[in-house]
Amino acid sequence: MSPRIARLLLVLSAFVGGLVLFAAVIFVVTGRAPGPIAGASAVGGPFKLVDQNSQPITEQDLIGHPYLVFFGFTHCPDVCPTTLFEVSEIFRKLGPDAKNVRALFITVDPERDTPAVLKDYMSSFDPRVIGATGDSAAIMSVEKAFRVYAKKVPLDGGGYTMDHTALVYLMNKDGRFVAPFNIKRRPEEAAADLKRYL
Repeated sequence: MSPRIARLLLVLSAFVGGLVLFAAVIFVVTGRAPGPIAGASAVGGPFKLVDQNSQPITEQDLIGHPYLVFFGFTHCPDVCPTTLFEVSEIFRKLGPDAKNVRALFITVDPERDTPAVLKDYMSSFDPRVIGATGDSAAIMSVEKAFRVYAKKVPLDGGGYTMDHTALVYLMNKDGRFVAPFNIKRRPEEAAADLKRYL
């Protein structure tokens, strides 16, 4: 065998070995064989919840406007109020265009976050940000649709907090997931980005 063919076989073997190793890592990390990456349509979907005014709200009520979706809970000490404040600032920077954008804050703690509790909590933020709750089954269904992780964590003294996904989801006017929306930037930049979907 010539040295050139030997080198070619060595390179080919290394490439195949790399593919096998990559597939093995994917299998170990995810517990399943590699497949096609889930598309944007795999995030979001139909839901039936209740807003802070005790009125029914579904994904159909948001169609026609780009909107942000964020999951959290009213007893959250830091991430949730900070995110809602940042979304409120983005709406403020949108000026008149804010009337064409929506934002939905969905609780992961329906046990405590009744419409009345949400109404009081949401009064601290931009009035165009809608709070939503529902029974446990409805919340679990929307969490599943958005691939949200949420878990009750007991605290000393008998109370509890919630661990949860803290992404802000950007949905387009058709209600389709676009991408995680970065709010950790200047509100002007985030507002300019959001305007592209109007």
